[in-house]
Amino acid sequence: MTTIQHIAGETYHGRRGETKNAFRYSIDYVLLDAEKDIDHPALFSRNGRGVMSLHDVDHGGAPKAGIGAAWVRDVLQHHQLNVKGRVELLAQPRVLGHVFNPVSFWLCYDEAGTLRVVIAEVSNTFGDRHSYLCHHDDLRAITKADTISAQKIFHVSPFQDIAGEYTFRFDIQPDSIGVWIDFSEDHAGLIATLTGPRKPLTNTSILKAMLRRPFGSRRVLALIHWQAVKLWWKGAGYRPRPEPPAKDVTR
Repeated sequence: MTTIQHIAGETYHGRRGETKNAFRYSIDYVLLDAEKDIDHPALFSRNGRGVMSLHDVDHGGAPKAGIGAAWVRDVLQHHQLNVKGRVELLAQPRVLGHVFNPVSFWLCYDEAGTLRVVIAEVSNTFGDRHSYLCHHDDLRAITKADTISAQKIFHVSPFQDIAGEYTFRFDIQPDSIGVWIDFSEDHAGLIATLTGPRKPLTNTSILKAMLRRPFGSRRVLALIHWQAVKLWWKGAGYRPRPEPPAKDVTR
């Protein structure tokens, strides 16, 4: 069996342009091999009830209708990406049965254990989801020095247009996680980061997370809406929700 990792990390969002806004919050992610049985503490469950849990139905496909890593294998095959090693999922867990992941990451390795593909799975508060396929054209290793770009086509924030480009950077180390997403649109945009150490998930670390960051993703949703109120107060223009993209994955 493999173990599950706990990233008691920090996320930062900084908005550029005419209406500036920034915030920094602590956050909990877990990282696991999505296709193997895992050795996990009693307070965690895989596809079951637990104080913390991770469910296939929450990832890999439409929200609440996911199929987990099987979806990732289909995406890799459809895009003719010959990556056949392990598939890991980096995501916020359910806490007391509730989950909301603004962004999760599927990490796809070759058989030698080299990171070749990342799928950034983005969800908005309107119940929509879209995923961005991140890899080099020649499928060379993704390292911390690399940046990978994708055209923004999915409505995330009602205070930003569907325009511009994302630039992703990933630094996945044995003892830490670093993800940087830079959204650029003319002279505006946003920088979003996720950083933190990775350690084995334990009952103690779950209880500490519950005390320090109670309510899990309910807290995340509340903070998102609080930032929306602040942007509205600062005069940021509101964009109504458009129809989501026809394709569920783009590059």
